[in-house]
Amino acid sequence: MLTDTLLKSAHSLAPDIVALRRAIHAEPELGLHCPATMEKVRNALDGLPLEWRSGPSTTGAVATLTGGRATGETPRVLLRGDMDALPMDEKTGLDFASTIPGRMHACGHDTHTAMLVGAAKLLADQRDTLAGTVDFMFQPGEEGHHGARFMIDDGLIDPLPDAAFALHIMPNAKFGVLAGRAGPLMAAADQFTIAVNGKGGHASMPHDCADPVPAAAAIVGAIQAMVTRRFNAASAVVVTVTRIQTGTTFNVIPDDAVLQGTIRTLSAEHRTKIHELIAQTAADTARAHGVEATCEIEHGFPVTLCDERAVKLGEKVARSIADGTEGWHDLPAPIMGAEDFSYVLEKVPGAMFFLGVAPEGDNWSQCCAIHSPRMHVDETALPRGTAMLAGCALEYIENGF
Repeated sequence: MLTDTLLKSAHSLAPDIVALRRAIHAEPELGLHCPATMEKVRNALDGLPLEWRSGPSTTGAVATLTGGRATGETPRVLLRGDMDALPMDEKTGLDFASTIPGRMHACGHDTHTAMLVGAAKLLADQRDTLAGTVDFMFQPGEEGHHGARFMIDDGLIDPLPDAAFALHIMPNAKFGVLAGRAGPLMAAADQFTIAVNGKGGHASMPHDCADPVPAAAAIVGAIQAMVTRRFNAASAVVVTVTRIQTGTTFNVIPDDAVLQGTIRTLSAEHRTKIHELIAQTAADTARAHGVEATCEIEHGFPVTLCDERAVKLGEKVARSIADGTEGWHDLPAPIMGAEDFSYVLEKVPGAMFFLGVAPEGDNWSQCCAIHSPRMHVDETALPRGTAMLAGCALEYIENGF
């Protein structure tokens, strides 16, 4: 199955893949409820032998293709594509740019959905000879809304598949190259809020107050020192204070200050430890300044852990559809962004891969990255992503890990 025929078949679907991507891009939706996007997906797959399941928590759905040679003992594979956009204005100038102010597909989820639809079509064409089952997971709410977790809790991937795969485009990576790594691929991402509580008063008489502002400033520095002094330098632990809010005017010492930021870790052990240390550091630093501090942490996505066997399978598929290009790249280190496909990979062995979509021939390292309002995608790379998804399903069904 894993020959250039798979890529040729994907290229024959290119007009449909691109048209669907552009339709989704022009009408972006946010969060857990993306009904218009889901309708576009269902219309694109209308007439195929798919069984659909949806749940109460999101507008996401799982479409199941049961192969003609499938039995209760044959493999089951899940392929996932996310659907939601970001709350930001688009500045690409594209003919199919977002028609909704304050919304943009700046993370490539429009392409992920379109490529997954293409993979469903490719595999449906091979249904008669398919000795297994494929679940196509169309998931909203990836951008911080825990969509995958909600769909799992709704029972939409029950029974659990034997393997799971997903793709994420990279607009500042070399055209057409697929990349991945075994172990941690992306970080756990959590948010913290530190409330510093003092006693306000006149700015000319700070001795009569308990000023939270210098305490807040000291907490920022103390957190950075804590990370570098309490964790091995080789450990990937990132804590960034991104917001400080306090005060109302130039001559009033405020009662309170609030700090917010993000925590990124690559292991459950470090994740637990850093949560404890941030709270302790904030409280102790505040106490040294005569004020109090409390810390609340909001858990985000867990670490995205890729199974070594699944990554090797993906590399085999990528090289088989390389079409004369480099085909595959081993990522030397994890990326400290986060992904809620991690919820699926907590339950099922599998992997996520990256697809370079910088315009062919451009200096890809200078292209706008994801979450940029000017992000561009070379759509001619999308059939390669479709072939990769379908190829991973076929390879696992035929040969396993």
